[in-house]
Amino acid sequence: MITTSSSPAIVVRGLRKTYGGADALRGIDFEIASGETFALLGPNGAGKSTTIEILEGYRDRSGGEVRVLGVDPQHGGTAWKARLGIVLQSGGEAADVTVREQLLHFARFYPRPRDVDEVIAAVGLTAKARTRIRNLSGGQRRRLDVALGVIGRPELLFLDEPTTGFDPEARHQFWDLIRSLKREGTTILLTTHYLDEAAQLSDRVAVIAAGRLVDIGPVDTIGGTSARIPIVRWRDADGTPQQVRTDRPGALVARLTADLGTEPRDLEVIRPSLEDIYLELVRSEESGQAETVPVGSKEEVA
Repeated sequence: MITTSSSPAIVVRGLRKTYGGADALRGIDFEIASGETFALLGPNGAGKSTTIEILEGYRDRSGGEVRVLGVDPQHGGTAWKARLGIVLQSGGEAADVTVREQLLHFARFYPRPRDVDEVIAAVGLTAKARTRIRNLSGGQRRRLDVALGVIGRPELLFLDEPTTGFDPEARHQFWDLIRSLKREGTTILLTTHYLDEAAQLSDRVAVIAAGRLVDIGPVDTIGGTSARIPIVRWRDADGTPQQVRTDRPGALVARLTADLGTEPRDLEVIRPSLEDIYLELVRSEESGQAETVPVGSKEEVA
């Protein structure tokens, strides 16, 4: 079992990355505790992959401080890299060996590898264990990428869009594998476009947009309490759309019904989902605005 440390597994302070005259990362700060599962969320081009590559030591930063397992990734040696597991967005070339042969080969590089057949089952490739990698589908190769990333029982695991191409059953099998790694004390940094995946697996999430960290915390706190206030929508007597944010939607609906003598037309009560909150955070950052109430809406007072 991996022993967790009181020291953070990852420390990022003022991280910047510039390509030519363009800023890809604009002063990002966060820490990831040892043994924590942490999700990095954001749209394409937000800076997620650049951040991950800097932490893995594959890309140099333009400014700021970074420590991964106590080491500056720009100077991490072989012993440091052996403590990491990495699943990139895309894998390498297809090999002319079977799935099981490839995993057995990689398992020999590590002192305490996971059981090969257990890993194959966890990523949903049992039926393809004796299939040559060049004959796998794209989704099946993605599952093999994940298997190769976890076979060495890493201390810190980077998962960059790990379940792309997985069917629902394979995704749930993969989630079970991640939970088992977490129980062993593995620190996990995950990027994903699946918000349900982040909610299922993560202790905390961070949202990146336009190269900035716009929010960070447990999934149920992202966006703040105001972002979770329900919205009541209806049409008034003239057919004009109306909407109000209120933490007392039942009372508002009762008052509207009493005033009109009947239920308002097209009445609906909407409780913002995690996806709604995430999209609003991203839109606000990308547009340079920070509206708490959408344009054209009313705010319930008292």
